Amino acid sequence: MSWGDLWALAWRGLTRRPVRTLLTALGITVAVASMVVFLSLGEGIRKVFTSELGGIGPDVQVSLSGFTQGFAPQPNLPETAVADIQKLAAELGITSVTPVVMSVRSSLDVSQSVVLYGLPAAQGISTVFPKIVPANGRALVAADEGQKVAVIGAKAAENLRLKVGSTLNLTRRSAVKVVGVLAPESGLVDSFIFLPLRTLQDAEGATGRVSLVALKLENPRDSRAVATTLAKRLNLEASTQSDFLSFVERALRISDAVRFGISLIALIVGGLAVANTVMMGVFERTREFGTLRAIGARPGFVRALVLTESLLLALAGGVGGLILGLAGIWGVNLYTQNLAGIDAAALTPRLTLLALGISILLGLLSGLLPARSASRLSITDALGRI
Repeated sequence: MSWGDLWALAWRGLTRRPVRTLLTALGITVAVASMVVFLSLGEGIRKVFTSELGGIGPDVQVSLSGFTQGFAPQPNLPETAVADIQKLAAELGITSVTPVVMSVRSSLDVSQSVVLYGLPAAQGISTVFPKIVPANGRALVAADEGQKVAVIGAKAAENLRLKVGSTLNLTRRSAVKVVGVLAPESGLVDSFIFLPLRTLQDAEGATGRVSLVALKLENPRDSRAVATTLAKRLNLEASTQSDFLSFVERALRISDAVRFGISLIALIVGGLAVANTVMMGVFERTREFGTLRAIGARPGFVRALVLTESLLLALAGGVGGLILGLAGIWGVNLYTQNLAGIDAAALTPRLTLLALGISILLGLLSGLLPARSASRLSITDALGRI
């Protein structure tokens, strides 16, 4: 008997109980779809950082603790480090030295969360983010240093409902006036609020301290050598853009493992459902299998038939899970586009292969016990069973 006949027999066996088969396939579909949506978040964020980080941010950033405190370190670096770095600027090819204070304002409503980014008003936002330009109002100017003013990213202005002339409360005792709203540029920076360095230091109670020092180089390719030299001479942590991407990758791998662990529970339940459906099919078709054995079918053929049914069921659920997962990814991206202007989820080729591979493995593992039971049936007992 050919492989085509084997697959036809397996399909016929599944369609004899269409409702049970459909419900089992739906269980796998939901399990695979949940895994696809969860893991697509990591894939999407990887793409966002890889595509957007190259054109924004410093070539090298110097801080007290590197990325151990995450994306926005606490302002614990003495401001005297700025002068120490400036002394080495000519030697190392550093074109700009920008002290920065960062603070994350979190909220239960994610759309209200923003990043406060303080830098010297005289240097301006374009020193660190050269592509950013105001859409309304103006950028920071030298006269703004120490003044209670702010320039708002496009998405932050939309989410917080701010415009030029609006008042933004930084703390209970500190508020600033919006003097500019930036044109949409990057999903990462569009949620930033830029303030004069002294203004944010006062609001954070961080006078004389900064979060990091952002450096621009004559030749960005020298960033690794410059970072190494600064770390040795100043006994500080100096990181490049590639270091930041590596940090993000490690964090995403950990979160991927957690999300996959959560999805694994649903996958195990789906696998048990497949095993139950196929085992019930074996029990109901005992006489059929006995007849096949009586007319010459080997135990291996019966085993292959049951495994094929299990594989078909799992594959149908896997394909359905990918389709449902795509719908889920579309919904996630619709939300994150409105929230931050980025696509936070993505269905990549490796995620597609992973989903299909797990579906196939699930089918094989779920069908092993039913296939073994079917192949070991005694011909006389099978034919004699009512």
